[in-house]
Amino acid sequence: MVLSTIGAIWKSQSKFLEFIVGGSMNETRISTAPPTLLPAQVYVGCAGWSLSRDASTHFPPGDSHLVRYASRLSAVEINTSFYRPHRPATYRRWAETVPADFRFSAKIPKSITHEHKLKIGPENLQSFLDEISALEDRLRCLLVQLPPSLQFDRDVANRFFTMIREQSPASIVCEPRHVSWFNDEANSALESCGISRVAADPAVVSGAAVPGGSLALIYYRWHGSPRMYYSEYDDAQLSLLAKNLRSAQASGHECWCIFDNTAAGAAIENALTLRRALS
Repeated sequence: MVLSTIGAIWKSQSKFLEFIVGGSMNETRISTAPPTLLPAQVYVGCAGWSLSRDASTHFPPGDSHLVRYASRLSAVEINTSFYRPHRPATYRRWAETVPADFRFSAKIPKSITHEHKLKIGPENLQSFLDEISALEDRLRCLLVQLPPSLQFDRDVANRFFTMIREQSPASIVCEPRHVSWFNDEANSALESCGISRVAADPAVVSGAAVPGGSLALIYYRWHGSPRMYYSEYDDAQLSLLAKNLRSAQASGHECWCIFDNTAAGAAIENALTLRRALS
């Protein structure tokens, strides 16, 4: 049963962050952080950069949707990489299209996560990594979204995440969707491999609503609630999220928030509202 973040209470085991979830959305209290150069970055964007006719009114003219999108938002998640490969030339063109401080997150192909269930060798991953290397320094994250049926297996997780960390300099974030990933053992495994766990909404369990694993990078991924991919978030929810992001940023944590409620165009509106709240 999918639980939203409403009414959930969870305390992180990390010595750097303590999350207290209550009221209508998450409220985050940041405790002592390790020495870090400040300020850290907060990246806000959507899962994809397509602009509907209504959404396009919020953006200046440009040669492409990506050019226009990148003029107002600081990051984007490439979801098409989950479904099919792209030529390096395509990634290179995207990288050349955006400002120097814009960043991409790319979704690992479903052949790796859903078909092989992480049980692959380095050669299976390398072709994808070779393709996205054309993004060069515009690439910041790789997103590993797991199928809801994939249970936590420490050996499999350690082998895969150690391998991907060795093959790619990008930060790795994981969005598990089976309840077995939300316990101390799974969290410890992700943390030891340097993998950040996505803070998702809706959340499969209360702990899934807050970041886990390595907290070097904090990655919110909001899909729309109560109707996934369609529902928009209201101003109160986004204001509280902005407060949490600012607190994490002040303690030196790089933060991302990606809106995946793209089916009816809510993602663009929510991302722009959050950007204004952060400014």
